[in-house]
Amino acid sequence: MVFLVSPLRRRTLPALLLAAPALAQDWPSRPIRLIVPFTPGGPVDVVARLLAERLRDLLGQPVLIENRAGAGGSLGLRQVATSPPDGTAFVITSSSLAIWPAMHPHGGLDPRQDLTPVSLVADIATTIVARPSGPLVDLAALLRAARAEAGAITYGTSGIGSSNHLSGALFAAMAGVVLTHVPYRGASVAMNALLSRDIDIVFASTVETLPAHRDGRARILAVTTQGRIPSLPDVPAAHEAVPGYVAPNWFALAGPPGLPAAILSRLSAALAVIGQDASFQARLADLGAIPRLSPPEQLAARLAEDIPTWRRVAEAAGIRAE
Repeated sequence: MVFLVSPLRRRTLPALLLAAPALAQDWPSRPIRLIVPFTPGGPVDVVARLLAERLRDLLGQPVLIENRAGAGGSLGLRQVATSPPDGTAFVITSSSLAIWPAMHPHGGLDPRQDLTPVSLVADIATTIVARPSGPLVDLAALLRAARAEAGAITYGTSGIGSSNHLSGALFAAMAGVVLTHVPYRGASVAMNALLSRDIDIVFASTVETLPAHRDGRARILAVTTQGRIPSLPDVPAAHEAVPGYVAPNWFALAGPPGLPAAILSRLSAALAVIGQDASFQARLADLGAIPRLSPPEQLAARLAEDIPTWRRVAEAAGIRAE
């Protein structure tokens, strides 16, 4: 098989890719589909296209993006969960993968059993955003307003049961306030509602919020990560005002159950190369994300940690998928 690798990448191609198991030499022999269970133009879709371009160069086959939005992301997940384990279909999704069991306790899909973990792709910060001209100039002001009148502050998200929704619910619970959730069909729609003064704040990823923050149309009050992020060094982490509050968001790649170890090994080797690509790192940094191209075991461990956490949050807040 011939690798279609650019001259720059050819010079940096590590031995781990060349030494992939012999059993995987015939893979891939057909185009690969990356299933995105969300609409085009969203944060997962943006990162998926960056990843697809580089996988195409390394693996020598077209890597096609297929958007399968609907049913809270389950259409895309189920498509891959029921695909043959031949390395032609993978799903790239967000930390909603760990939220799915909490939203659908009887939904018949457990990502730990019904998918093969491949890799964490990136950590991406969820942000708490307000209008720059309003009274909510920082988290302290937001908390004062929320405590003055229960439910008076509205927060928009990309939908019921989304990672943004649960991040907001966890924030409210840990801060001891009541916020009114307003779901939209996507975070970009929620951002438009914020700018139109229909809602007070938005929980959304940096992909949707950084452009408006940079050009002064919105103000990022905080990030929900463990600490401040490189792209927003002057913006506090929310736990600086609400001790203990962290709501991780990440993107990940998974395959069908029973994916052969040889295919998984070869794909992991290619992802390790991409993780060292300075241009890929820079593009993710511009989106407010941090590359985490990881071994499969790290995604499996993240799912094992996050699924029980989000189940507790959903149960405490009484959140269930519609």
